[in-house]
Formats: sequence, structure tokens, C-alpha cells
Amino acid sequence: MTDQHEIAVVRWTGQDLSPDGGLSGLLAAYHLRTQEEKGEGVERVEELPERYRAEVRDPLGAFGRDVVLVAVSGGAAVGCVVVTGAVGGRCEVKRLWTRPAQRGRGVASALVGAALAQAGRSGVRTVGLSVWQWRTGAIALYERLGFTVVPTWDGRERLVCMERAL
Repeated sequence: MTDQHEIAVVRWTGQDLSPDGGLSGLLAAYHLRTQEEKGEGVERVEELPERYRAEVRDPLGAFGRDVVLVAVSGGAAVGCVVVTGAVGGRCEVKRLWTRPAQRGRGVASALVGAALAQAGRSGVRTVGLSVWQWRTGAIALYERLGFTVVPTWDGRERLVCMERAL
């Protein structure tokens, strides 16, 4: 039987009180999976590159100037996204992650929609993001939500840069 709790997207307040690890747990899963997909798999958070370990250990310190949105269902954090602070009328969306067991329920769409609304309230005119080229499902989601591929602003190979005007 599938858990049919409704999804609520809330602004993260800096506390991880949920029994599932909250935002720290989501970020750990995101980074461990990404390292695996890049062919640099590690088994534990302690083996991640320092900048990613820092996000997991102290999300408030890592994202203190950004807005972090968390999707909650049945009292558990099931997804997250970070909206960076606006610079020159532009912000970025990053760290979009949905727990695998929750995929297909509209969590990612709800998170991106909430991120776009947050960006609009901040006076942003353009929202950018980067996504690994092998994450074809995420790219398709972003395209459905109005993002288009643009020339890269990031030098990493296999990274697709996308933007959407608000």
C-alpha cells in the first residue's frame, strides 16, 4: 500500500526535527547518489568532498543566505530544493531532491513551483539551474516547467545549464 499523505512545501527554518534526518538526510542522499552517478561513489557522508559534507553537517551555515524549501508528507521530509539569493535579477535553483520512494507523486514539481514563486517574490527576472546530463528525468521536468537549455556558465563536463524567465 502506498502512503497517500498530501505534500506540503514549507520554508525550512533551520531545524531538522523529523525522525528521517530532515534536510540533512535529504542532502546526504542527494550527494551520495550524485557521487555514485559520477563514478566516484562513496558509502558514507564522511567520504564526500568537504564542501558537500559541510552542507550535510550544517545546512544553515551552507545555505544561510538562500531560501531552502522542504516537501513534507506524513510528518517526514520527502524532498528539498534551494533557491539562491538574487544577484542582478537572477537566482539559481539547486539541490532538487526527492526521496526515491516518493517519486512520481508530484513532489519535485511542487518544489520547483514553490521555488519559482519564491524567486518571483524576490524580484528575480531569471531563474537558472544546472543538472547532470544523465538526469534525463529531471531535465524533462525542467523543460515541462518552462526551462530551456542555455550556454554553460559552469566549466564542469556533462553539466547542462538551463534558464527560465519569470
